[in-house]
Amino acid sequence: MNVLGMDTSTDASAACVLRHDGQHFEVRTDPGSRAHARELMPAVVEAMDRSALDWGELEAIAVGIGPGAFTGLRIGIATARALARATGLQLRPVSSLAALARGIDAEPALPLIDARRGELFVALYDRGEERWPAFAATPEAVAARVAAEGTSPLAAGNGSVRFRGVLEAAGIRVEPDGSRAHEVSALHICELAAGVPPAPPEAVLPDYLRLPDAKPRTE
Repeated sequence: MNVLGMDTSTDASAACVLRHDGQHFEVRTDPGSRAHARELMPAVVEAMDRSALDWGELEAIAVGIGPGAFTGLRIGIATARALARATGLQLRPVSSLAALARGIDAEPALPLIDARRGELFVALYDRGEERWPAFAATPEAVAARVAAEGTSPLAAGNGSVRFRGVLEAAGIRVEPDGSRAHEVSALHICELAAGVPPAPPEAVLPDYLRLPDAKPRTE
């Protein structure tokens, strides 16, 4: 399947085209830029150009639906929905935590995305299967749950970097700083899309897991 994948769940934007012959063409932006609105579409265009595919040769668009940064998720999903409507392509929603876990070369895998407010978005995967459904918790709570299960996962993601001290003090292994395993790969979004049923664009929504920081003002 020729698929275009993208993810904006963290501070970086990522886009990738995975061709049916297995070749892939991924573009990732600087994790510190936080410029999804400016950087995502150029990354998509570059990935498409490098793949040498026309839009008519794609069979699906896949997008990471989070959990993750509120603004980033809205931009990525809105872009994917607009492209799906414009091209008539299938749209396949993929868990950003599942994509992050796919890049962790150990079992079990503990993907951790910085949820702000001193919390993490977390799930636990073992041999590709979800053992813990995604939830938000403090790093101390995550460490306590790992200890209670007596498991020894390898953690990665921007959340694991931010709270490395707390996690390692509890015996949780964390990928070294600078490892690509800390980034959500659009290639992994593409790969996971094969096992996800397509959804109407209007039905693809961000998986926030909790209410946003900003709340409407009441008079």
